Amino acid sequence: MTGTPRRAAVLGSPIAHSLSPVLHRAAYEAMGLHGWRYDAIECAEDGLADLMAGLGPEWAGLSLTMPLKRVVLPLLDGVSDLARAVGGANTVVFREGGRYGENTDVYGIVRALAETGVSAPASAVVLGGGATAASAIAALRETGLAEVTLVVRDAGRAGETLRVAERLGTKVTVRSFGDFDPAADLVVSTLPSGAADALAERVAAGLPEKAALFDVVYAPWPTPLAAAAAARGRTVIGGFPMLLHQAVRQVELMTGRPDVPVEAMRAAGEAEIARRAAS
Repeated sequence: MTGTPRRAAVLGSPIAHSLSPVLHRAAYEAMGLHGWRYDAIECAEDGLADLMAGLGPEWAGLSLTMPLKRVVLPLLDGVSDLARAVGGANTVVFREGGRYGENTDVYGIVRALAETGVSAPASAVVLGGGATAASAIAALRETGLAEVTLVVRDAGRAGETLRVAERLGTKVTVRSFGDFDPAADLVVSTLPSGAADALAERVAAGLPEKAALFDVVYAPWPTPLAAAAAARGRTVIGGFPMLLHQAVRQVELMTGRPDVPVEAMRAAGEAEIARRAAS
């Protein structure tokens, strides 16, 4: 699979901000995969089927971001059990005989938590009800947590995430932004940049002394939520480790090699984040 140059790309809309090309290209360089190419391609939901139909045999795989993780499923020849359970694939791997969907977001979350010593929280609150929240619930299930509180602005829009929890065997208590208790071992914010700002002080003030906050946003960093929690001495995990480790798993799947250079990818990603912040 690695002997000849191949192509891969990240798809989504908007996509210009994606850090995935930096991470994947750093991996190719360190692994000696000269000639491998990784691009960022703007693609909305209505363009995905045509784009995938036009890909040739040189393609190794695709990374998918919003809004494509769920709509890609009917376009695939096979889907992993995890991606099917979560209801979304952020990775498409091209193999002989078809296109197969995987979910590496869950792996990324589990690894990001483990790196910070948060491997078995006894309780958790998840902010947001979208695809990333579904992956967070699946990741928490892998740590052994079978019950979470899901905090959403509109419970009517969290139906798919609740179905994911049911498939995973996770019990979910739904609360609104105006009525929830952040007192848990772990609070995971899956909200987009800026959406959690109004909750920052309230969440930080309610976190127990040894609790952790995981905010999936990686830029701009720190978010007001992360800064408020850090100011109170709480453990804070940013979105970059999740992004890094899900990309590590993608490179492994697309190249078929286990020797993925995590630290080279980490250094490249951190340098790019710093460059963007400075500019």
